[in-house]
Amino acid sequence: MDELQLKYGCNPNQKPARVFMEESGELPFEVVNGRPGYINLLDAFNAWQLVRELKQATGIPAAASFKHVSPAGAAVGLPLTPTLRKIYFVDEDAVLSPIACAYARARGADRMSSFGDFIALSDTCDEATAKLIAKEVSDGIIAPGYTDGALEILQAKKKGNYNILKIDADYEPASIERKQVFGVTFEQGRNALAMKPDMLTNIVTQEMNLPVDAQRDMLISLITLKYTQSNSVCYVKDGQAIGIGAGQQSRIHCTRLAGNKADIWWLRQAPQVLNLQFVDGIKRADRDNAIDVYLSDDEYMDVLADGKWESIFKVKPPVFTKEEKKKWLAENTGVTLGSDAFFPFGDNIERAYKSGVKYVVQPGGSVRDDNVIEACDKHDMVMVFTGARLFHH
Repeated sequence: MDELQLKYGCNPNQKPARVFMEESGELPFEVVNGRPGYINLLDAFNAWQLVRELKQATGIPAAASFKHVSPAGAAVGLPLTPTLRKIYFVDEDAVLSPIACAYARARGADRMSSFGDFIALSDTCDEATAKLIAKEVSDGIIAPGYTDGALEILQAKKKGNYNILKIDADYEPASIERKQVFGVTFEQGRNALAMKPDMLTNIVTQEMNLPVDAQRDMLISLITLKYTQSNSVCYVKDGQAIGIGAGQQSRIHCTRLAGNKADIWWLRQAPQVLNLQFVDGIKRADRDNAIDVYLSDDEYMDVLADGKWESIFKVKPPVFTKEEKKKWLAENTGVTLGSDAFFPFGDNIERAYKSGVKYVVQPGGSVRDDNVIEACDKHDMVMVFTGARLFHH
Protein backbone atom coordinates (compact mmCIF):
# COMPACT_ATOMS: atom_id res chain seq x y z
CA MET A 1 0.00 0.00 0.00
CA ASP A 2 1.43 3.36 -1.08
CA GLU A 3 0.97 6.05 1.57
CA LEU A 4 2.23 9.40 2.81
CA GLN A 5 2.40 10.12 6.53
CA LEU A 6 1.19 13.58 7.55
CA LYS A 7 2.12 15.69 10.55
CA TYR A 8 -1.55 15.80 11.64
CA GLY A 9 -5.06 16.04 10.21
CA CYS A 10 -7.24 19.15 9.98
CA ASN A 11 -6.05 20.20 13.47
CA PRO A 12 -2.93 19.42 15.52
CA ASN A 13 -4.88 17.19 17.92
CA GLN A 14 -6.01 14.90 15.07
CA LYS A 15 -3.33 12.23 14.94
CA PRO A 16 -2.27 9.99 13.34
CA ALA A 17 -2.83 11.23 9.80
CA ARG A 18 -1.92 9.91 6.39
CA VAL A 19 -3.07 9.69 2.78
CA PHE A 20 -2.95 6.35 0.99
CA MET A 21 -4.38 4.31 -1.86
CA GLU A 22 -7.01 1.84 -0.67
CA GLU A 23 -6.42 -0.35 -3.68
CA SER A 24 -3.04 -1.42 -4.96
CA GLY A 25 -1.13 1.23 -6.82
CA GLU A 26 1.00 4.29 -6.24
CA LEU A 27 -0.13 7.71 -5.09
CA PRO A 28 -0.76 9.85 -8.19
CA PHE A 29 1.48 12.68 -7.02
CA GLU A 30 5.05 13.28 -5.94
CA VAL A 31 6.20 15.59 -3.17
CA VAL A 32 9.02 17.45 -4.88
CA ASN A 33 9.64 19.81 -1.97
CA GLY A 34 8.26 20.58 1.48
CA ARG A 35 5.91 18.63 3.71
CA PRO A 36 2.24 19.14 2.74
CA GLY A 37 -0.47 18.86 5.36
CA TYR A 38 -3.95 17.35 5.34
CA ILE A 39 -5.74 20.55 4.27
CA ASN A 40 -2.99 21.35 1.76
CA LEU A 41 -3.72 18.08 -0.02
CA LEU A 42 -7.49 18.59 0.06
CA ASP A 43 -6.95 21.97 -1.60
CA ALA A 44 -4.41 20.56 -4.04
CA PHE A 45 -6.56 17.70 -5.35
CA ASN A 46 -9.73 19.79 -5.68
CA ALA A 47 -7.78 22.59 -7.35
CA TRP A 48 -6.05 20.23 -9.77
CA GLN A 49 -9.38 18.79 -10.92
CA LEU A 50 -10.70 22.31 -11.47
CA VAL A 51 -7.82 23.54 -13.62
CA ARG A 52 -7.62 20.28 -15.55
CA GLU A 53 -11.29 20.61 -16.50
CA LEU A 54 -10.94 24.31 -17.33
CA LYS A 55 -8.13 23.46 -19.75
CA GLN A 56 -10.16 20.63 -21.28
CA ALA A 57 -13.26 22.81 -21.69
CA THR A 58 -11.59 25.94 -23.08
CA GLY A 59 -8.30 24.78 -24.57
CA ILE A 60 -6.54 27.55 -22.61
CA PRO A 61 -4.04 27.03 -19.75
CA ALA A 62 -5.77 27.50 -16.39
CA ALA A 63 -4.92 28.27 -12.78
CA ALA A 64 -6.71 28.26 -9.44
CA SER A 65 -6.07 29.70 -6.01
CA PHE A 66 -7.58 27.56 -3.23
CA LYS A 67 -8.26 28.24 0.45
CA HIS A 68 -10.03 25.84 2.82
CA VAL A 69 -11.28 23.51 0.07
CA SER A 70 -12.90 26.22 -2.07
CA PRO A 71 -11.43 28.39 -4.81
CA ALA A 72 -10.63 32.01 -4.02
CA GLY A 73 -9.91 32.49 -7.71
CA ALA A 74 -9.90 30.58 -11.00
CA ALA A 75 -8.99 31.74 -14.48
CA VAL A 76 -7.76 30.88 -17.94
CA GLY A 77 -4.66 32.43 -19.43
CA LEU A 78 -5.93 35.38 -21.42
CA PRO A 79 -3.51 38.33 -21.73
CA LEU A 80 -3.58 40.96 -19.01
CA THR A 81 -4.57 44.54 -19.72
CA PRO A 82 -2.34 47.30 -18.30
CA THR A 83 -4.99 47.96 -15.65
CA LEU A 84 -5.12 44.32 -14.57
CA ARG A 85 -1.33 44.23 -14.38
CA LYS A 86 -1.47 47.19 -12.03
CA ILE A 87 -4.16 45.88 -9.68
CA TYR A 88 -2.56 42.41 -9.65
CA PHE A 89 0.87 43.95 -8.87
CA VAL A 90 2.46 42.53 -12.03
CA ASP A 91 5.37 44.54 -13.45
CA GLU A 92 4.27 46.36 -16.58
CA ASP A 93 7.29 45.08 -18.56
CA ALA A 94 7.14 41.47 -17.32
CA VAL A 95 6.89 38.92 -20.14
CA LEU A 96 4.05 36.56 -19.25
CA SER A 97 3.23 33.14 -20.69
CA PRO A 98 -0.41 32.01 -20.89
CA ILE A 99 -0.05 29.97 -17.69
CA ALA A 100 1.50 32.98 -15.94
CA CYS A 101 -1.46 35.11 -17.05
CA ALA A 102 -3.84 32.47 -15.72
CA TYR A 103 -2.07 32.46 -12.35
CA ALA A 104 -2.00 36.27 -12.10
CA ARG A 105 -5.75 36.39 -12.76
CA ALA A 106 -6.59 33.58 -10.33
CA ARG A 107 -4.42 35.02 -7.56
CA GLY A 108 -5.36 38.64 -8.16
CA ALA A 109 -9.16 38.55 -8.33
CA ASP A 110 -9.69 38.24 -4.57
CA ARG A 111 -6.31 38.97 -3.04
CA MET A 112 -7.65 39.04 0.52
CA SER A 113 -9.01 35.49 0.26
CA SER A 114 -5.99 34.19 -1.67
CA PHE A 115 -3.51 35.09 1.07
CA GLY A 116 -1.75 31.85 2.04
CA ASP A 117 -3.38 29.84 -0.74
CA PHE A 118 -2.60 26.55 -2.47
CA ILE A 119 -2.03 27.00 -6.21
CA ALA A 120 -2.96 24.67 -9.06
CA LEU A 121 -1.75 24.96 -12.66
CA SER A 122 -3.04 22.98 -15.60
CA ASP A 123 0.30 23.20 -17.42
CA THR A 124 3.97 23.03 -16.58
CA CYS A 125 5.05 25.82 -14.25
CA ASP A 126 7.55 28.03 -16.06
CA GLU A 127 9.90 30.72 -14.78
CA ALA A 128 7.49 33.54 -15.61
CA THR A 129 4.85 31.97 -13.37
CA ALA A 130 7.32 31.06 -10.63
CA LYS A 131 8.55 34.66 -10.47
CA LEU A 132 4.97 35.83 -9.81
CA ILE A 133 4.43 33.14 -7.17
CA ALA A 134 7.71 34.02 -5.44
CA LYS A 135 6.32 37.44 -4.48
CA GLU A 136 3.10 36.12 -2.91
CA VAL A 137 2.28 34.46 0.41
CA SER A 138 1.34 30.89 -0.49
CA ASP A 139 1.42 27.44 1.11
CA GLY A 140 2.15 25.40 -1.98
CA ILE A 141 1.53 24.46 -5.58
CA ILE A 142 0.42 21.45 -7.62
CA ALA A 143 1.20 21.16 -11.33
CA PRO A 144 1.99 18.44 -13.88
CA GLY A 145 5.58 19.63 -14.16
CA TYR A 146 8.16 22.34 -13.53
CA THR A 147 10.97 23.80 -15.59
CA ASP A 148 14.37 23.72 -13.93
CA GLY A 149 14.34 27.49 -13.55
CA ALA A 150 10.87 27.52 -12.02
CA LEU A 151 11.79 24.77 -9.57
CA GLU A 152 14.86 26.69 -8.42
CA ILE A 153 12.73 29.79 -7.73
CA LEU A 154 9.98 27.92 -5.91
CA GLN A 155 12.35 25.83 -3.77
CA ALA A 156 13.71 29.08 -2.32
CA LYS A 157 10.30 30.08 -0.90
CA LYS A 158 9.55 29.76 2.82
CA LYS A 159 13.21 29.12 3.63
CA GLY A 160 13.20 26.05 1.43
CA ASN A 161 10.01 24.56 2.89
CA TYR A 162 7.55 25.55 0.17
CA ASN A 163 5.24 22.66 -0.76
CA ILE A 164 5.73 21.62 -4.37
CA LEU A 165 3.64 18.74 -5.71
CA LYS A 166 3.91 17.10 -9.10
CA ILE A 167 0.67 15.46 -10.23
CA ASP A 168 0.44 12.58 -12.67
CA ALA A 169 -1.55 14.29 -15.44
CA ASP A 170 -2.70 10.93 -16.80
CA TYR A 171 -4.14 9.68 -13.51
CA GLU A 172 -7.89 8.96 -13.44
CA PRO A 173 -9.52 8.02 -10.13
CA ALA A 174 -11.96 5.14 -9.73
CA SER A 175 -15.56 5.77 -10.69
CA ILE A 176 -16.70 5.15 -7.10
CA GLU A 177 -15.50 7.38 -4.26
CA ARG A 178 -15.83 6.97 -0.48
CA LYS A 179 -15.36 8.98 2.69
CA GLN A 180 -16.12 8.50 6.36
CA VAL A 181 -18.10 10.75 8.68
CA PHE A 182 -18.59 9.77 12.33
CA GLY A 183 -17.35 6.28 11.57
CA VAL A 184 -19.92 5.79 8.82
CA THR A 185 -18.67 5.21 5.26
CA PHE A 186 -20.34 7.13 2.47
CA GLU A 187 -20.09 5.91 -1.11
CA GLN A 188 -21.13 7.56 -4.37
CA GLY A 189 -20.26 7.75 -8.02
CA ARG A 190 -17.60 10.37 -8.72
CA ASN A 191 -18.98 13.53 -10.33
CA ALA A 192 -17.48 13.03 -13.77
CA LEU A 193 -20.02 15.27 -15.54
CA ALA A 194 -18.11 17.25 -18.17
CA MET A 195 -19.00 20.91 -18.76
CA LYS A 196 -19.42 21.37 -22.51
CA PRO A 197 -20.98 23.98 -24.80
CA ASP A 198 -23.91 21.66 -25.56
CA MET A 199 -25.04 22.21 -21.96
CA LEU A 200 -25.75 25.84 -22.84
CA THR A 201 -28.44 25.43 -25.50
CA ASN A 202 -31.56 25.73 -23.32
CA ILE A 203 -32.00 29.51 -23.27
CA VAL A 204 -35.19 30.36 -21.37
CA THR A 205 -35.28 34.17 -21.60
CA GLN A 206 -36.59 36.56 -24.22
CA GLU A 207 -33.05 37.76 -24.89
CA MET A 208 -31.25 34.85 -26.57
CA ASN A 209 -28.00 36.33 -27.88
CA LEU A 210 -25.24 34.35 -26.20
CA PRO A 211 -21.80 35.35 -27.53
CA VAL A 212 -18.90 32.89 -27.64
CA ASP A 213 -17.06 34.74 -24.86
CA ALA A 214 -20.13 34.49 -22.63
CA GLN A 215 -20.34 30.75 -23.32
CA ARG A 216 -16.68 30.41 -22.29
CA ASP A 217 -17.37 32.36 -19.09
CA MET A 218 -20.40 30.18 -18.35
CA LEU A 219 -18.23 27.07 -18.58
CA ILE A 220 -15.63 28.66 -16.31
CA SER A 221 -18.35 29.48 -13.80
CA LEU A 222 -19.81 25.96 -13.86
CA ILE A 223 -16.45 24.23 -13.52
CA THR A 224 -15.46 26.54 -10.67
CA LEU A 225 -18.75 25.78 -8.92
CA LYS A 226 -18.21 22.05 -9.36
CA TYR A 227 -15.30 22.31 -6.90
CA THR A 228 -16.68 24.99 -4.55
CA GLN A 229 -18.31 24.09 -1.23
CA SER A 230 -22.09 24.49 -1.61
CA ASN A 231 -24.25 26.51 -1.66
CA SER A 232 -22.22 28.51 -4.15
CA VAL A 233 -22.43 31.07 -6.94
CA CYS A 234 -19.67 32.43 -9.16
CA TYR A 235 -19.37 35.71 -11.07
CA VAL A 236 -17.08 35.56 -14.12
CA LYS A 237 -15.80 38.19 -16.54
CA ASP A 238 -13.27 37.97 -19.36
CA GLY A 239 -12.11 34.47 -18.55
CA GLN A 240 -11.76 34.69 -14.79
CA ALA A 241 -13.82 34.35 -11.65
CA ILE A 242 -14.23 37.79 -10.07
CA GLY A 243 -16.46 36.82 -7.15
CA ILE A 244 -17.09 33.43 -5.52
CA GLY A 245 -19.63 32.88 -2.76
CA ALA A 246 -19.08 29.53 -1.06
CA GLY A 247 -20.65 27.46 1.70
CA GLN A 248 -23.64 29.66 2.52
CA GLN A 249 -26.93 28.16 3.69
CA SER A 250 -28.97 30.74 1.74
CA ARG A 251 -28.48 31.31 -1.97
CA ILE A 252 -29.19 35.03 -1.75
CA HIS A 253 -26.38 35.30 0.79
CA CYS A 254 -24.08 33.55 -1.71
CA THR A 255 -25.16 35.99 -4.41
CA ARG A 256 -24.58 38.99 -2.17
CA LEU A 257 -21.23 37.74 -0.88
CA ALA A 258 -19.90 36.96 -4.35
CA GLY A 259 -21.42 40.15 -5.76
CA ASN A 260 -19.64 42.24 -3.15
CA LYS A 261 -16.35 40.56 -4.10
CA ALA A 262 -17.02 41.25 -7.78
CA ASP A 263 -17.76 44.89 -6.94
CA ILE A 264 -14.48 45.23 -5.05
CA TRP A 265 -12.62 43.69 -8.00
CA TRP A 266 -14.15 46.34 -10.28
CA LEU A 267 -13.70 49.22 -7.81
CA ARG A 268 -9.98 48.42 -7.58
CA GLN A 269 -9.76 49.46 -11.23
CA ALA A 270 -11.22 52.92 -10.56
CA PRO A 271 -8.87 55.92 -10.92
CA GLN A 272 -9.32 56.73 -7.23
CA VAL A 273 -7.71 53.40 -6.33
CA LEU A 274 -5.17 53.25 -9.14
CA ASN A 275 -3.85 56.67 -8.07
CA LEU A 276 -3.27 55.71 -4.43
CA GLN A 277 0.32 56.49 -3.40
CA PHE A 278 1.61 54.01 -0.83
CA VAL A 279 4.61 54.58 1.39
CA ASP A 280 7.82 52.96 0.20
CA GLY A 281 8.44 49.39 1.32
CA ILE A 282 4.85 48.55 2.23
CA LYS A 283 4.18 44.81 2.08
CA ARG A 284 1.71 43.41 -0.43
CA ALA A 285 -0.65 42.13 2.23
CA ASP A 286 -0.66 45.51 3.96
CA ARG A 287 -1.36 47.17 0.63
CA ASP A 288 -4.28 44.77 0.02
CA ASN A 289 -5.67 45.49 3.47
CA ALA A 290 -5.30 49.23 2.93
CA ILE A 291 -7.23 49.09 -0.35
CA ASP A 292 -9.97 47.06 1.33
CA VAL A 293 -10.22 49.65 4.11
CA TYR A 294 -10.15 52.50 1.59
CA LEU A 295 -13.16 50.99 -0.20
CA SER A 296 -15.04 50.78 3.09
CA ASP A 297 -16.38 54.26 3.85
CA ASP A 298 -16.73 53.82 7.61
CA GLU A 299 -13.37 52.14 8.14
CA TYR A 300 -11.51 54.68 6.01
CA MET A 301 -13.12 57.57 7.85
CA ASP A 302 -11.88 56.00 11.10
CA VAL A 303 -8.37 55.80 9.65
CA LEU A 304 -8.53 59.49 8.70
CA ALA A 305 -9.87 60.45 12.12
CA ASP A 306 -7.12 58.53 13.91
CA GLY A 307 -4.39 59.93 11.65
CA LYS A 308 -3.22 56.42 10.70
CA TRP A 309 -3.14 57.17 6.98
CA GLU A 310 0.43 58.52 7.20
CA SER A 311 1.77 55.03 7.93
CA ILE A 312 0.13 53.73 4.73
CA PHE A 313 -0.08 56.53 2.16
CA LYS A 314 2.38 59.17 1.02
CA VAL A 315 -0.50 61.56 0.36
CA LYS A 316 -3.84 61.50 2.15
CA PRO A 317 -6.31 60.03 -0.37
CA PRO A 318 -9.69 61.71 -0.75
CA VAL A 319 -12.79 59.80 0.29
CA PHE A 320 -14.15 57.61 -2.51
CA THR A 321 -17.77 58.70 -2.14
CA LYS A 322 -20.77 56.42 -2.41
CA GLU A 323 -21.98 58.39 -5.42
CA GLU A 324 -18.62 57.97 -7.17
CA LYS A 325 -18.60 54.25 -6.44
CA LYS A 326 -22.13 53.81 -7.73
CA LYS A 327 -21.23 55.62 -10.94
CA TRP A 328 -18.11 53.51 -11.44
CA LEU A 329 -19.90 50.22 -10.69
CA ALA A 330 -22.50 51.07 -13.35
CA GLU A 331 -19.72 50.78 -15.95
CA ASN A 332 -19.15 47.10 -15.18
CA THR A 333 -21.15 45.15 -17.76
CA GLY A 334 -21.17 41.79 -19.50
CA VAL A 335 -20.64 39.75 -16.32
CA THR A 336 -21.69 36.09 -16.14
CA LEU A 337 -23.26 34.53 -13.05
CA GLY A 338 -23.42 30.79 -12.41
CA SER A 339 -25.17 28.91 -9.63
CA ASP A 340 -24.63 25.33 -8.46
CA ALA A 341 -28.39 24.87 -7.88
CA PHE A 342 -31.54 26.67 -8.96
CA PHE A 343 -32.29 30.24 -7.93
CA PRO A 344 -35.44 30.03 -5.78
CA PHE A 345 -36.33 33.72 -6.01
CA GLY A 346 -35.87 36.64 -8.37
CA ASP A 347 -34.06 38.62 -5.66
CA ASN A 348 -30.85 36.85 -6.66
CA ILE A 349 -31.20 38.28 -10.17
CA GLU A 350 -31.90 41.77 -8.85
CA ARG A 351 -28.71 41.62 -6.75
CA ALA A 352 -26.70 40.22 -9.65
CA TYR A 353 -27.88 43.02 -11.92
CA LYS A 354 -26.25 45.56 -9.57
CA SER A 355 -22.89 43.90 -10.28
CA GLY A 356 -23.18 44.08 -14.07
CA VAL A 357 -24.54 40.59 -14.75
CA LYS A 358 -25.84 40.08 -18.28
CA TYR A 359 -25.61 36.28 -18.54
CA VAL A 360 -26.91 33.70 -16.07
CA VAL A 361 -26.42 29.93 -16.03
CA GLN A 362 -28.13 27.65 -13.53
CA PRO A 363 -29.78 24.21 -13.38
CA GLY A 364 -33.38 25.47 -13.28
CA GLY A 365 -36.13 23.37 -11.76
CA SER A 366 -37.52 25.69 -9.09
CA VAL A 367 -41.29 26.05 -8.63
CA ARG A 368 -40.54 29.78 -9.04
CA ASP A 369 -38.59 29.52 -12.30
CA ASP A 370 -41.15 31.85 -13.91
CA ASN A 371 -40.38 34.53 -11.33
CA VAL A 372 -36.64 34.21 -11.94
CA ILE A 373 -37.09 34.31 -15.73
CA GLU A 374 -39.30 37.39 -15.39
CA ALA A 375 -36.57 39.12 -13.36
CA CYS A 376 -34.03 38.32 -16.10
CA ASP A 377 -36.35 39.58 -18.83
CA LYS A 378 -36.83 42.82 -16.89
CA HIS A 379 -33.09 43.49 -17.24
CA ASP A 380 -32.62 42.02 -20.75
CA MET A 381 -30.45 39.20 -19.40
CA VAL A 382 -29.75 35.89 -21.08
CA MET A 383 -30.38 32.86 -18.87
CA VAL A 384 -29.53 29.24 -19.59
CA PHE A 385 -30.93 26.20 -17.79
CA THR A 386 -28.48 23.29 -17.73
CA GLY A 387 -30.56 20.78 -15.77
CA ALA A 388 -27.39 19.77 -13.89
CA ARG A 389 -26.96 20.47 -10.18
CA LEU A 390 -23.34 20.86 -8.99
CA PHE A 391 -23.41 20.47 -5.20
CA HIS A 392 -19.98 19.77 -3.73
CA HIS A 393 -19.33 18.67 -0.14
